[in-house]
Amino acid sequence: MTATDRRLLGFFAGFLVVALVVAGGLSYLASPDPDGLDTVTLHGCETGEGEELSGTCIAQHATDSATAGSPLADYAIGGAEGSTGLAGVIGVLVCVAVAGVLFRLLRRRTTTGS
Repeated sequence: MTATDRRLLGFFAGFLVVALVVAGGLSYLASPDPDGLDTVTLHGCETGEGEELSGTCIAQHATDSATAGSPLADYAIGGAEGSTGLAGVIGVLVCVAVAGVLFRLLRRRTTTGS
């Protein structure tokens, strides 16, 4: 392994550690309140029984996401409170794994074709 390879490996390892700390640690500091987009889409509506919306807001026609029932929906594991950090860590690891696989596939294709 060359010095350049070691530096590159160190960079990626450092990047992974920072991403895991941000996803796993700082996610607990995120605000649970709705963001600006949620607030704007609810403007003009009133909440009725069973959280049914009435009025003239954009959110009145909203439907659940196709992934609403997935294990990491709502930034939690199975909807459990307090699992935001673990869900973030899992998300980072999945993204890194997918990116690594894609990188290897694309790298092999370009090196064998030249």
